[in-house]
Amino acid sequence: MFRFILRRLLETIPVLWAVATLTFIMLRMAPGGPFDAERQVTPEVLEQLNAQYGLDQSLPRQYATQLWNLARGDLGVSFKYPNRTVNEVIAETFPISLELGVYAILIALVIGMITGLVASLRPNTMTDYVPSALAMVGICLPTFVLGPLLILLFVIKLGWLPMSGWTSIPSAKILPALTLGLYFAAYVSRLTRGGMREILTQDYIRTARAKGASETRVILKHALRGGILPVVSFLGPAVAGLIAGSFVIETIFNIPGLGKFFVTSAFNRDYTMVLGLVVFFASLIVFFNLVVDILQIWLNPRLKYE
Repeated sequence: MFRFILRRLLETIPVLWAVATLTFIMLRMAPGGPFDAERQVTPEVLEQLNAQYGLDQSLPRQYATQLWNLARGDLGVSFKYPNRTVNEVIAETFPISLELGVYAILIALVIGMITGLVASLRPNTMTDYVPSALAMVGICLPTFVLGPLLILLFVIKLGWLPMSGWTSIPSAKILPALTLGLYFAAYVSRLTRGGMREILTQDYIRTARAKGASETRVILKHALRGGILPVVSFLGPAVAGLIAGSFVIETIFNIPGLGKFFVTSAFNRDYTMVLGLVVFFASLIVFFNLVVDILQIWLNPRLKYE
């Protein structure tokens, strides 16, 4: 186990280096610069700004400096918010995105696994067709469509929930979490159904039933552990994306999370902010993929650490 984790951590170094390098190159190739949107300034002031942020240096020098700062955990100072560092922005906004992501994960797992399990137990019946059809609709319905539809229903028509914002009031968090969770619940439902249908046809399931085990014991003790393996594999990048925050959801519901800063920094050509957030997102994905690999080995002993 220790060698497996150590090897995976060492493998993340070239991955994060490649992500940082590609992000740096694409940012510099994109038209415009971080100070183009500012009010008209004199060439002298613009030269001072470039010198302050190191943009007057050659590209290889800028690249080496940013890589060294990333290796030290220093993500730099934001171009758009010169009085704040990228580390401070992440520390302030990530807990909000984390809270939203946790709520959405719980909704996705509860709704998705229950509907997928129900659909797998009675295939080719209405209890299979209805959840499967709803899951397919959920997959085809993006969050930027689902969000306004839920606002139209629960806010404008019924008046049950507030429209936007992220406050300490629990009702203000229901719609964003529900919008994000329902979208991923559709994938979890389809994966749960497919995984359970495959497991339920295995020989050891027929053997358990032949020994007189109850259907509940067969499902929960024997089949579910292997049936949720596709869900566990899917949760690696999905959980990272959920916890990092959905850009669309945070924009629709005016949530001051990490995703909102990422969108604005991309439009503003905030080089340090974009690079820092991309590396941070990539680190989250790598971490959760490692956790998922460990869970898969625990759930399926036939897998090896190699």
